[in-house]
Amino acid sequence: MTTVNTPRTGAPAAQAPAPPAGPGPYDDPAQVLLARLGVLRSRVTALVEHRTADDPTADDPLRGLYLPDEAVHHLLRTWPSGTGASGAVEPPVGAAGPAGPGDRLARLAGRTGLTELDTAALLVALAPDVDRTFEPLYGYLNNDVSRRRATVGLALDLYGVAAHAAEARSRFHASAPLRALGLLEVEDPERPFLTRALRVPDRLIGHLLGDDAPDAALLGLLLPMPDPLPAPGADADDFVRRLAGRLREGPLTVYLREPREGDGLAAVASVLAAAGVDALRCTEPADHVSELLREARLGGRAVVVAGLPDKPGPLVRALTEAGDVTVLVTDPRPYDPHWSPTDPLVLDAPGRRAGGAAAWRAALGADADGFDLASAVAPYRLGGDRIQRAAHAARALAAFDGTPVTAEHVRLAARRQSASGLESHARRIRPAVDWQDLVLPGKPLVQLRELALRARHRDRVLGDWRLSAGGGRGRGVLGLFAGESGTGKTLSAEVVAADLGLDLYVVQLSSVVDKYVGETEKNLERIFTEADRTDAVLLFDEADAVFGKRSEVKDAHDKYANMESAYLLQRLESFDGIALLTTNLRANIDEAFTRRLDLVVDFPFPDAEQRLALWRHGLSRVPTADGIDPEPLAREFELAGGSIRSAVVTAAYLAAGRDDTVTADDLLEGARREYRKAGRLVPGEGGW
Repeated sequence: MTTVNTPRTGAPAAQAPAPPAGPGPYDDPAQVLLARLGVLRSRVTALVEHRTADDPTADDPLRGLYLPDEAVHHLLRTWPSGTGASGAVEPPVGAAGPAGPGDRLARLAGRTGLTELDTAALLVALAPDVDRTFEPLYGYLNNDVSRRRATVGLALDLYGVAAHAAEARSRFHASAPLRALGLLEVEDPERPFLTRALRVPDRLIGHLLGDDAPDAALLGLLLPMPDPLPAPGADADDFVRRLAGRLREGPLTVYLREPREGDGLAAVASVLAAAGVDALRCTEPADHVSELLREARLGGRAVVVAGLPDKPGPLVRALTEAGDVTVLVTDPRPYDPHWSPTDPLVLDAPGRRAGGAAAWRAALGADADGFDLASAVAPYRLGGDRIQRAAHAARALAAFDGTPVTAEHVRLAARRQSASGLESHARRIRPAVDWQDLVLPGKPLVQLRELALRARHRDRVLGDWRLSAGGGRGRGVLGLFAGESGTGKTLSAEVVAADLGLDLYVVQLSSVVDKYVGETEKNLERIFTEADRTDAVLLFDEADAVFGKRSEVKDAHDKYANMESAYLLQRLESFDGIALLTTNLRANIDEAFTRRLDLVVDFPFPDAEQRLALWRHGLSRVPTADGIDPEPLAREFELAGGSIRSAVVTAAYLAAGRDDTVTADDLLEGARREYRKAGRLVPGEGGW
């Protein structure tokens, strides 16, 4: 009889050894796993000794490579009676019950509901990957020196159950927890069931040994969770408290519909922090859902998916069917019951109030003490980790400038975090002007400042104070600038954007209007949707081209033109951004549009006094000859602000060509050219 002697590092009892009092080797996951393998080694030893008893081929060096007659007769004599297993081993091998703080196998079994047989099968299967002395033993027990991994039959023998026991065999089926949760692989499907090899994924073995590095399949897909930020209001704080309490009760699948990109992730970060739950945040996990869920199970963590693919059904179904893992999904779209037969808990994520001064202060810390933070960030509606990233970028900009963090650093960083796809439909303008560049009468100037004021405080007035008109109306700010060409409409829009610290996007009508029915509406929807998620000012120049009056339906063209206007009316009401419209002919704008506008600013043609101010403002940065007075030009030439600027530019070029300063004759020539361009009679050709 061949006896296999192996060192025993664990207790001889069937269960894992009890931990000693106080810290020790049982705090180390690797040491705990080795102790369990010590128990398994004694079971393997007993089974080998049983198998070699009265075996005529036990001492044959070629045993396992062929089957002599003596071996066949021995198998016939030792055929199992069917009343039990081989009778050689005392169950159980992988008994549950922690062997100390580092017993990750016991904790995993508790989290996933594994039975003692499941735990034993895992231990039997992973043994050769941790201790290679198991390989030849398994080869001997499999009666095939080339098969050095555990098989289904060997696992059942070592656990001490009959190979024909249906309940035991079912633990290795594809729908059983071991395989369904990705903890065990059963290979060789073409072989008989009992001789199919068992393999434990490398990631699970690494986890049981104390390795917390994520699965290699998830590299590049995992993102850090943002730090929790203060809840934006009492309602949001109550939402965080209630959902955190629900997560503490056990695994839960939640779908959060976010009003704006980032709001859902911000809420999730606060909820997880309040619940004391760690999480794995994954981007585009569709091809690696099983690895992601397994990673979450190993660490007892939640799964966070912020943003679903265009066709989210398969991903949502895979996530919602994992009932033993907490899954939190955020997306702007409403939940569709067709995505999964198992519905998650569907909630609306609390919106973050524009500016979110408390969240910005939490992200900036002491760096926010040197300026009026609330005023600086009021126009921005960043959510989630965007505020933290903007704060980091602001510090980097300040370090580059060698100064403390200022309001300009914060505003520039916030604009860069508000990524936009608007540039495919609109021309981007980075404002480089301010209120000093506007020469306007008092009334339109007051209205423009009110427009900026509305943009800053819309969330407080329409949201906190509940003054929204209802009916699904958004919190957008809409204004119409009406006046003749050159009276300062586009410049005013740029000044308002600069005051708010936002970029200005001028919509290119050529990329919007389409001759095919319905295409114009689709193009406009893309623009509005992108503008809703972007902190920017949207400018529709020459707006009467798309916001014109509806007319009596006389043919199909009138019908579809009216449908386009009706769409715009509905879309403007639900718009959450800042949109400005300009027109040279206010009468061409449909009254239904003007009713929905917050402000209508009329830009009058400048009188002589304003024209003089415009001439002087245009010449303020230009080298001029001594004694130049533009007062006669302002009195004699009735030009709008845009034409006056063009006249100054013409005069500057004339002076630059002579390498000289601008003279009165240069200015006069510039004014005359503007008159000629407009087809108007030029006042006296003589001097001033």
